[in-house]
Amino acid sequence: MIGTTELIVIVVVILILFGSAAIPKFARSLGEAKKEFTKAMKEGEAESKEAAAKEKKVGESK
Repeated sequence: MIGTTELIVIVVVILILFGSAAIPKFARSLGEAKKEFTKAMKEGEAESKEAAAKEKKVGESK
């Protein structure tokens, strides 16, 4: 688990390497990626439930 001190060191290193202008762009792209991932997970879950329901119907009709 990352502690507070390690997190502060990581943030300082990122600020030094990329500068303060790049951080908001990076955070924005991270947020968009998370949103897309969540959307894809929900779509996959819905497709999985739909396929299971179809399979169950086919099994019941036999």
